[in-house]
Amino acid sequence: MSSPIKSTLTDGEILLELATQVPGDSAKGWASANHYQIKKVATGEAVGQTDLRFGYTWDLVRYGGQIGYSVHEKFRGHHYAAKACLLLKPIARQHGMDVLWITCNPDNWPSRKTCEYIGATLVEIVDLPETSDMYKMGERQKCRYRWIVY
Repeated sequence: MSSPIKSTLTDGEILLELATQVPGDSAKGWASANHYQIKKVATGEAVGQTDLRFGYTWDLVRYGGQIGYSVHEKFRGHHYAAKACLLLKPIARQHGMDVLWITCNPDNWPSRKTCEYIGATLVEIVDLPETSDMYKMGERQKCRYRWIVY
């Protein structure tokens, strides 16, 4: 039996505040997810958002990733995305996940540095299938980072 999901997680500098919980849709191959606001503890100011998607579907592991993050431009350079990822580790473990996949575009160097900062390993760069929503939005490849969280 897993513990209840905390609505906030903090490291003393930032906090993750649970914004929404999205149910999965197995017919569409979508995983359930928690979406969090990233806020500065000192001021309560929102600096970005992050989400954790649960499960190991093919598309999620291969293309979409189980963690997503975005930091507002004026707050970049403070490792807020990496700190948010580190705060998500215990939630992933509570859901029986010991390996997480994070994907990003090959030219997204800040995201790639975030993955390296938290200890994720670049496994490969894959081509997106023409049928994927990301491909239809103009993306062509994804870097696949494996992050062992046990």
